[in-house]
Amino acid sequence: MLDTRHFKLGPSVRREPVSCNGVPAEWISVPQTQPGRIILYLHGGSFAFRFPNAHASFAARLCQRLGAKALIPDYRLAPEHPFPAAPDDCQASYRWLLGNGCKPEQLLVVGDSAGGNLALVTLHRSLQAREPMPACAVLLSPAVDCTLDSPSMAANEARDPMFSLRNFLVLRRLYVPSPLLYTHPDVSPLFGDFAGFPPLFLQAGQSEMLCDEAIRIAHKAHASGVDVELELWPETPHLFQMAPFLPEAVRALDEIEKFVCTRMVWHRHDEQAARPKALHLPIASPK
Repeated sequence: MLDTRHFKLGPSVRREPVSCNGVPAEWISVPQTQPGRIILYLHGGSFAFRFPNAHASFAARLCQRLGAKALIPDYRLAPEHPFPAAPDDCQASYRWLLGNGCKPEQLLVVGDSAGGNLALVTLHRSLQAREPMPACAVLLSPAVDCTLDSPSMAANEARDPMFSLRNFLVLRRLYVPSPLLYTHPDVSPLFGDFAGFPPLFLQAGQSEMLCDEAIRIAHKAHASGVDVELELWPETPHLFQMAPFLPEAVRALDEIEKFVCTRMVWHRHDEQAARPKALHLPIASPK
């Protein structure tokens, strides 16, 4: 299995199963973990797959840099469990953290791809329920528009080595039971209200089909008064951050670390981290 063969966890990484209000999950901790620093990591996989070692390995690298402990919910997957099973499980896990001593100001939410969608949906639901917001959120190539209307869906299809429009159409059908739900904020968080959201940090590859999803989220959140930073990385594949052998991945984590530690007043792993060769976009409201 590729997940087992190519993603190895170091012997110092600890994995501990836990139940979060009935949702199976696992804690990831490392020797650098400090008390109180929590990451809620919502994994990607097109709402239909999970790669336990890959996700745990990436979460461990975040924990090492941030001195944190990560909770990874094993939310229910399509097609056996279509919408709204996944967002329900992620919301239950978030509430479990808040109900078990996690301080919101010490909580970071991270989501990649479909997990970026679920991170935004969880924030939106919690805001509507008037629950505490986390200190900030990191979104890696989030999939946020189920209508598939982002221009990069067509413009970058030939350049994206991981996805095709046909793939997206199949995966959408497995996850969303009705076209009437495509613009529902719990399915497509792009159509939600971002007012009151915590600071957001987004990274995406310029050549991937989901590139414009990150750009559109950044613009809409900024227009709602949210503190937003967006990075677009040239010639990088979808979720390049998860490949530790890529120098771009190391530099991308440098930037994630800097953003999080600034917003959460956490001590950085490396105060002299190099600047990446990413495109830092000044976020402005679209005309």
